[in-house]
Order: sequence, then structure tokens, then C-alpha cells
Amino acid sequence: MSVAQVFETLAQNFNADAASGLDLIFQFAIEDDNTYHLVINDGTCQLVEGENDDPSVTLIMNSDTLKGIVSGETDGMQAFMAGQLRAEGDMMLATKLGELFTMG
Repeated sequence: MSVAQVFETLAQNFNADAASGLDLIFQFAIEDDNTYHLVINDGTCQLVEGENDDPSVTLIMNSDTLKGIVSGETDGMQAFMAGQLRAEGDMMLATKLGELFTMG
């Protein structure tokens, strides 16, 4: 599965109810691929390839870590503790990803 397909899967598993009233940008800098960002705006989710000028939080990882987290094989917090995942910006928002997207 390509990184683009992983993000498409993530966007399909979006929980609109959990995103009601939110206005956030989750940026994913994939070290061995491209940068993507998800624009969450009051119950909608838009996947955009490329960088955003003002993301709420940027998650930095390689494609294997991304695939593991989205498939549910890798726990995001464990990946963070192991140094496989880094965050820049509002790190508390990174914990919201599990609420906004169904993983695994």
C-alpha cells in the first residue's frame, strides 16, 4: 500500500461527529515520501498533498511507522516514546487523532 493510499484510507475512516466544531490542520511529514495535511473543519476532512503554511500540529515519521499506526499494528504513543514519531506544534492535538479517525 502506498503512502497516498494510506492517507485515503485514513480520510475514509474519518469520524465527522468527533470533529464537530473543530478547525485544525494535521500535517504529516513522511521522511521517505511526501508531506500531506488533513484539514479538519467543523465535521469535514480534506486530504491535501503538500505542506501547509500554518499547521496545528506536524507529525514526522517514516512510511513504515505511518502504515503501522493506521493499520492498528503500531500504537502511536509507543511509536512516539520509541522515537519513531515526532511532533511539532500543539502536541496535545496529536492525541486527538485516535478520536477523529478509526485506526486498524
